[in-house]
Amino acid sequence: MKQKTGRVAVEGRKIVKNFQNGGTDTRVLKGVSLKIDQGEFVSIMGPSGSGKSTLLYILGGLDVPTGGQVLHNGVDISRLRDEQMSRMRRQKIGFVFQFYNLIPNLDVEENVLLPLLLDGQKAGNCRQRLDRILEIVGLSHRRRHKPRELSGGQQQRVAIARALIGNPEILFADEPTGNLDSRTGEEIMNLLGEINRDQGQTILMVTHSPEAAGRSSRVITVRDGVIV
Repeated sequence: MKQKTGRVAVEGRKIVKNFQNGGTDTRVLKGVSLKIDQGEFVSIMGPSGSGKSTLLYILGGLDVPTGGQVLHNGVDISRLRDEQMSRMRRQKIGFVFQFYNLIPNLDVEENVLLPLLLDGQKAGNCRQRLDRILEIVGLSHRRRHKPRELSGGQQQRVAIARALIGNPEILFADEPTGNLDSRTGEEIMNLLGEINRDQGQTILMVTHSPEAAGRSSRVITVRDGVIV
């Protein structure tokens, strides 16, 4: 179980992000700085186009900033080589998205184990970890089912289990309830809250839902590319 340590899990320092549109630079992030401590559950909120998802992707290493730094446990990830960054994403970072991105012809177990198999680990060596993760997300009884046999909420639980299977240092979630009805979304938020509380899992989530953000311990509001 992870413990709250007071140490910084991820830090952004004066992050700037520009996008080119028809030869014109548009500045989406304007020098954003923030810190997420280990064991925190933090929500990023803001209107559409505010830059909140761009910020999440940059902090998670899926995108690169135009300027500024991103540090994971004090390591500047911009200095990592491509293979080092890929290894960090596989071994130390988990991602959950609005759309579940499951492999249709793989069952629940196979979808959850996929990141470890891609990292060169053997499924047989991960059995105990798999059983524990499936129990946490409440899918032990559906482990042999394919995605088409699952509800939307169950598919999102598979995606959460897949993100957790590598015991990541931080879990990034981009609108994890955005594709779900309100009741199922509430169940997913309950699950994320339990994972944060019981496992000490650091979570950084982007959401437009005040109800979802209310489950986190801290809310950061982004508007027009800055934290307000």
